[in-house]
Amino acid sequence: MQKIAVVGSLNMDCVIETPAMPKAGETIAGRSVAQVPGGKGANQAYAIAKLGGDVQMIGAVGTDSCGIILKKNLECVGVRTEGLAVLEGESTGQAFITVDDQGENSIIIIAGTNGLVSKEMIEENRHLIEESDIVIMQLEIPLEVVEYVKELAIELGKLVIVDPAPAVEGIPDHFWKGIDFIKPNETELAILTGQEKNGLEDLKEGAEQMLNKGVKNVLVSMGGEGCLLVNKKEARFFPAHKVKPVDTTAAGDCFTAGFALALSQGKTCEEAIAFGQKASAIAVTRKGAQTSIPTMEEVESC
Repeated sequence: MQKIAVVGSLNMDCVIETPAMPKAGETIAGRSVAQVPGGKGANQAYAIAKLGGDVQMIGAVGTDSCGIILKKNLECVGVRTEGLAVLEGESTGQAFITVDDQGENSIIIIAGTNGLVSKEMIEENRHLIEESDIVIMQLEIPLEVVEYVKELAIELGKLVIVDPAPAVEGIPDHFWKGIDFIKPNETELAILTGQEKNGLEDLKEGAEQMLNKGVKNVLVSMGGEGCLLVNKKEARFFPAHKVKPVDTTAAGDCFTAGFALALSQGKTCEEAIAFGQKASAIAVTRKGAQTSIPTMEEVESC
């Protein structure tokens, strides 16, 4: 099995359950509130480890209670945390997540220590990237750091996966050059391309725009519908497993983790997509981010 390095964010999620999302100026009664370990980077590392992968987390937390909990939570499933900086006197990242009765969510992120991840931290942990075969990143740490890691990983001959979330406008084209896989959802693809996408043909067109920027493969996640793989050879749709969603938080992270894990085991791209879809289909039937991640046995049995 190949080794995976996840470079990215760790957040303590404050999850609020509510019948519906409040409108502007509206006050409604929620059902519950809970703190759940999250952050896109941590979610992906946690899921890879829980599914049986060999994974290292590179990022930063504070010395507050949230940071201590997040670090221990990763370690309890076997994530290696040598590359996790603990920054004295700084606040760990947080995310405030509202989940409605349909399982849909909206999220506000406070960067905290995620915004303090630096190129110097990456150089201090360069050996961890050198030891890895696959490098996964997101956009919840500074963009210049993500690009720095990407360039380093490409130079070292690693397979690079970027989950471009939260997507932002105006990312320069050179940022994308050489990335093996990006996994935007429909909304993120629209932001990255500057054009609203509706339906498979529009999504294919948007994905092709990203290929023209230098990405080798684009995986567009389409929620409960499935996902679309686009590269220079083909555009192929993979229908999703039909389940009743309870909470879609971390579903995309679970897919990315399952996809990367399968690749690390020598599976084909198509087999890796199928595995990622199975894992995420289970995750959406459970509440929370890392609390929703299935085991390998659960995925293989579905």
